Amino acid sequence: METSPASPHPPISRSLFLASIFYGGMVVLAGMLGNKLVALGPLAVEAGIFAFMLLVVTSLAVTELHGQATGRRLVLWGFVPLIASTLLIQLVLALPAAAAMEADRLAAFETVMGQSVRLMIAGLIAYGLSQLLNVTIFSALTRGKGRLLWLRAGVASVCSQIVDTLLFVTISFYGVFPIGSLIAGQMIAKVTLSLLVVPLLATLFVAFGRRLDARRW
Repeated sequence: METSPASPHPPISRSLFLASIFYGGMVVLAGMLGNKLVALGPLAVEAGIFAFMLLVVTSLAVTELHGQATGRRLVLWGFVPLIASTLLIQLVLALPAAAAMEADRLAAFETVMGQSVRLMIAGLIAYGLSQLLNVTIFSALTRGKGRLLWLRAGVASVCSQIVDTLLFVTISFYGVFPIGSLIAGQMIAKVTLSLLVVPLLATLFVAFGRRLDARRW
């Protein structure tokens, strides 16, 4: 009976395959959701925080399951959908609108999608540095697979969220208006969510990834 030749490269694991697709989607969605401010108690925070939390959780889960090098590569490859979507949005904004499109719909679209170059640069810098820091701290705290995963995830997430807030708000709005209160509000919200949500989700994502990898393709 004929057999197919062996592949020169090992097949990608189920968990890494699924995480990569999910991660790419959340990278793009985080920027779009950021156009809305939501109320979390007395704080007003941009809604992109929820997608960004899922980016943090996914990169932590991939690092736990496949190592720091793979986690860092996931973050770096995340620039591909982020930059591609940014360029595509600029192309669509530059193209003339069809005559059949209502003026109010066009204005709303351009308002939501038309981020300034400064905001885009801030998003790229804050994303890359905070996510790489997230993976690095998480790996540095490792004391054996599965040990204190929730604690390592919480500490890494808190540190990366503080850096993300400082970088994004400072680069985006320094000199435009006072940013002290905005940084404080964003930081409180992100640190709180990092402590309450990230440890639980990271534990669930890792457990789900291990179940996926235990199955055969």
